[in-house]
Amino acid sequence: MLKKLIGNATFKLSGWSYHVEPDVLENKQVIVGFEHTSMMDAVLSLALFQIYDIKIHTLIKKELFKGPFKPVLEAIGGIAVDRNSSKDIVSQMVEHFEKNEKFNLVIAPEATRAKKDEARKPIRTGFWHIAKAANVPIVLMYANSRTQKGGIFGKIYPTELEHDLVLLKKLYKEHTGLDIIIPDTKK
Repeated sequence: MLKKLIGNATFKLSGWSYHVEPDVLENKQVIVGFEHTSMMDAVLSLALFQIYDIKIHTLIKKELFKGPFKPVLEAIGGIAVDRNSSKDIVSQMVEHFEKNEKFNLVIAPEATRAKKDEARKPIRTGFWHIAKAANVPIVLMYANSRTQKGGIFGKIYPTELEHDLVLLKKLYKEHTGLDIIIPDTKK
């Protein structure tokens, strides 16, 4: 109850509002968030997860899991990722999905972090590869700094990369007004 109160207070104090479509969330999913322009996006995302009592996990390089930071990072759902492991990150995440009855992996894909006047690059697609390999949906989350609205509005089940990226771009534009840049997968 306290977490929910703190989460709601965060939105009220920030002037932002949120909306979560019913029946979107499942026991296992990759939650992908666009547009990431400031640390406030992360704060509001954490507040939203508190309101809905969703335990999340996110990828953090293993080198940060040292000393006093380790328990803090673990408490907020950080997963130490070994980029030099013989297993790639996709395989490491599939293991987490297989071992847990409930697992919510939250990713703000690279190239979503852009200043207002900065040219944006195509998004990175690791989130799609993780969801496809783990056979879980990609849940669509947004934070629109221009409208000060955010939330969770839909999901897709990974099928084919190019098709799904075009669909993702279309859904974000229609539901949030955000225009994400997708990579050319035919290269």
